[in-house]
Amino acid sequence: QVHLVESGGGLVQPGGSLRLSCAASGFTISSYWMNWLRQAPGKGLEWVSTTKSGDNKYYADSVKGRFTISRDSAKNTLYLQMNSLKPEDTAVYYCATSPRLRLSSRKDDYNYWGQGTQVTVSS
Repeated sequence: QVHLVESGGGLVQPGGSLRLSCAASGFTISSYWMNWLRQAPGKGLEWVSTTKSGDNKYYADSVKGRFTISRDSAKNTLYLQMNSLKPEDTAVYYCATSPRLRLSSRKDDYNYWGQGTQVTVSS
């Protein structure tokens, strides 16, 4: 049974950093494209970043240069290092899998989801 559990969210001041984790079970993360998406209060789902293996890493323009996606195969865990955080990064962050490369904000393009972790950027 596929299971994704995010952690690492919290309250941080503007300019601060957080690292989100997504622990996967029931499958090997290298078998799927692994994605981070977010949903801000009152807004729709927004794609953030995607990776599968090696240097295949993709970022939304809004986070490029500030966020870094990575994975640890031994731990079967996906990460999102978030630096230089801004108030507009406040959202619930989700990890999700997709069988194909989907740089998309459409929920139907992803097959498994975690429960989400709240990130709040505020002074």
